Amino acid sequence: MVNQLLLCSQSCFQTLGQTLNFETPLAALEVGKHFYWHLGGLEVHGQVLIVSWIVIGVLVAASAIATQNVQRIPAGFQNFMEYALEYIQGIAKDQIGEKEYRNWVPLVGSLFLFVFVSNWLGALVPWKLIKLPEGELAAPTSDINTTVALALIVSVAYFTAGLSRRGLGYFSKYVQASPALLPLWVLEDFTKPLSLSFRLFGNILADELVVGVLVLLVPLIVPLPVMILGLFTSAIQALIFSTLAAAYIGEAMEGHGEEEHEDH
Repeated sequence: MVNQLLLCSQSCFQTLGQTLNFETPLAALEVGKHFYWHLGGLEVHGQVLIVSWIVIGVLVAASAIATQNVQRIPAGFQNFMEYALEYIQGIAKDQIGEKEYRNWVPLVGSLFLFVFVSNWLGALVPWKLIKLPEGELAAPTSDINTTVALALIVSVAYFTAGLSRRGLGYFSKYVQASPALLPLWVLEDFTKPLSLSFRLFGNILADELVVGVLVLLVPLIVPLPVMILGLFTSAIQALIFSTLAAAYIGEAMEGHGEEEHEDH
């Protein structure tokens, strides 16, 4: 259904361009198309992996530069990276708790930084100038496969946190309040990764489509405010994703089913 809507949108944009007699398209907008790599029996989206490796390279390079000459009193780029670390620690501490948050800072920080850098590189770098045989380079988070993979990592961490804290007794939350609530608890655990993945994917893809349409229609001035708003939205999406991930982990370690039972 999503692919059909995207292909329909692409057809409308092409028809509009022909109607306006654009001999040279001012902006390319290819949706629903991918540059495939064939690895054995697998077919993967090459453009997603290319930009994902670039994002990872940027993060590794930033970490190396910040730790190359560590000073007792941080300054410059070291100060910026330490501020980023403290910000991520604050997210984990607020959602997971002061006793347990340190163990989960690497995961929460990795999610935040990967999503943040992916979103900003997708918004700032003119990837569409790099031609591919099919499809186009864009933010990895505009591909549903990437966001689902990140959400599944959060789900694994969610169950790992609950089992490490409460053992197999973690699963008692499904029937503690009432056995009749079992389907609802199971459904909730399955909808959490879905909500994370679709929220991030939908917002980033929508931003790219809106900017692409505006550049196609009015390429000079009007798209700039939308692009600036897109940068703000991209940062907010990274914050929301990492905050919810930390909140789910903290919830699993607290055993919310047990707390609700005690309140009653």
